[in-house]
Amino acid sequence: MSEEHRKYLKKIKTTNFLVRFFQILIITLFIILWQFAADHNLINTFIASSPKSIVNTILSLYKDGTLFHHLWITFYEVIISFLIGTVGGIIIATILWRFKFISRVIDPYLTILNSLPKVSLGPIIIIIAGASTNSIIIMALFISVIITIINVHQAFSSTDENKIRLLKSFKAKPYQIFFKLILPSNYQNLISTCKVNIGLVFIGVIMGEFLVSKAGVGYLIMYGSQVFNLNLVMTGIILLAIMASLMYYLITFIEKKLAK
Repeated sequence: MSEEHRKYLKKIKTTNFLVRFFQILIITLFIILWQFAADHNLINTFIASSPKSIVNTILSLYKDGTLFHHLWITFYEVIISFLIGTVGGIIIATILWRFKFISRVIDPYLTILNSLPKVSLGPIIIIIAGASTNSIIIMALFISVIITIINVHQAFSSTDENKIRLLKSFKAKPYQIFFKLILPSNYQNLISTCKVNIGLVFIGVIMGEFLVSKAGVGYLIMYGSQVFNLNLVMTGIILLAIMASLMYYLITFIEKKLAK
């Protein structure tokens, strides 16, 4: 290994360390300042709560034996919605890429469906699917799958036409073009879509839990707001942030493994 290459690798490691350091520093300073403001009455703790109150609420839920139950319900709904939405969206986007006529017919409907406020469909979904987990998953799918279709189809359609012509000149079949060129060329786009989907699925699941759930983090937030327990509301928000972060880093971990 040359000296220049060694310096280059050292620079990358240093940069990665600094990124992690400042990420942790920002959240740590935020928590410290938040607690400081709460202790010195600089903020209204009834509305904004405080880190200590949130920790106490989490401990209370743990002692009641309900913490992991609520977390598991939301986690289950998110995972199912994410897998169905992502895989289903990619499959539909592939069909639209393969059949241009269908793509031209469906395109305006996708735009219209994407622009609709999905929460307005909540009552219809509840009537059709019932006030159950199914309604929550369907709500999350309505939000995530359309964005997945639009983003992935756009990425597939933007693949270098010259490369496609080159493969066609060698008598490549459509499925060979797809697996040998389209998918590998859009690896980063698919990963980015997955990262976006995490946020969208969480939005859909929480919206669904607001409407019909009797358990889950969304239920905790809704119940806390109804009884004016803002500590419970803030605890639910923090739990959601932690879950979303874990899902994000899980996808990042998978991305690095696949890249290797």
